[in-house]
Amino acid sequence: MRGRNMKGKKKAPDELRPEYDFDYSKAVRGKYYRRLHEEGSNIVVLDEDIAAAFRDSASVNEALRSLLDLTETTKRLTKRSAARSKKLAAGQPR
Repeated sequence: MRGRNMKGKKKAPDELRPEYDFDYSKAVRGKYYRRLHEEGSNIVVLDEDIAAAFRDSASVNEALRSLLDLTETTKRLTKRSAARSKKLAAGQPR
């Protein structure tokens, strides 16, 4: 808005309802952290670059489940191929 005079603009009035008025001077940071930590929680803090790749916790869970499935599949393939290679090394026929 270059070149325009912005003096005519009025500041919008504060339209919050009284019940939403919160006194932040009485707020306590990390109020429930210790209890969550002691009881055991599933809270995981992601790095910013990782968090940017996911929309919500459901997408994170989906990605982790697919990684677990891939790991299980790979583990089974590795077990079979390792047993097969031992047989071949021992000179046993297929």
